[in-house]
Amino acid sequence: MRNAFAEEIARLAAEDSRVVVLSGDIGNRLFRGFKSVAGGRFLNCGVAEANMMGVAAGMALSGLRPFVYTIAPFATTRCLEQIRIDVCYHRAPVTIVGTGSGLSYAELGPTHHSCEDLAILRALPDMTVVAPGDAIELRCAVRAALRHDGPIYIRIGKKGEPDVHRTEPELRFGKAIRIREGRDACILSTGTMLPVAVGAAELLAAEGLSVGVESFHTIKPLDEERLEGLGRTCRLLVTLEEHSRIGGLGGAVSEWLAGAGREVEAKLVICGVDDAFMLEIGTQDYARRKFGLTPEAVAAKLRTGLGARRAM
Repeated sequence: MRNAFAEEIARLAAEDSRVVVLSGDIGNRLFRGFKSVAGGRFLNCGVAEANMMGVAAGMALSGLRPFVYTIAPFATTRCLEQIRIDVCYHRAPVTIVGTGSGLSYAELGPTHHSCEDLAILRALPDMTVVAPGDAIELRCAVRAALRHDGPIYIRIGKKGEPDVHRTEPELRFGKAIRIREGRDACILSTGTMLPVAVGAAELLAAEGLSVGVESFHTIKPLDEERLEGLGRTCRLLVTLEEHSRIGGLGGAVSEWLAGAGREVEAKLVICGVDDAFMLEIGTQDYARRKFGLTPEAVAAKLRTGLGARRAM
């Protein structure tokens, strides 16, 4: 996904002289294409993320469109005060791109894990929170961010994530994208879990269960209209995210379900990371197996939630 971002932002920079990239001491080779078309608009701000966020806010308030890029926990929790006061308080059109989200950097330990960022940033006033499902959605989201008048957080993976879409979908912030229809249940996926959601739905389809998949690429604002429809037509809703089960997409949907006067029959199951640091060192695949974020584990939770047995 990071390669797709670098390519898309270089293309936009060639067309729009307002586009600036600020990097937190990473991506010097990644952004060679950007520097070839807009060399004076790439700034390596070093290991000084709080300062970088303040610089980005000043640029945005001066008419530029800065994209801040670094590893997800360093782009968010390390400089939360600057995001809150410098960016959100002024509604500055800064796009924060957190790469290597979730457990992408599992082998580097909890300092590089990012399983709280959605919860924290969606609590900030005027912040739009986006987690594209694949590189194709990411390209659409970057273009939409440039048109958006306000702060945005775009949470992306690292590299090698498979594409789900064959063609570019119509991506609008706050509107989910339907991947497949389903009558019995629906998986509401956000971020790089989208291929896992599709895999789980395919496993269950082989057993005769009809499971839909929706890409909830925007966690804030939430697509409440789509949720209303799904909650009335499906027996089970399952949220899926490489993020803590507290405060992310699952938390947002829970808050929506708790809203007064809603007549929703569907049960809700939240699939995400445990409320604990992952202290073992392993690959991202190992981390996903540990937290039940594989197609097989998600399918098992749906099977249980629907009261269905595995086909023999």
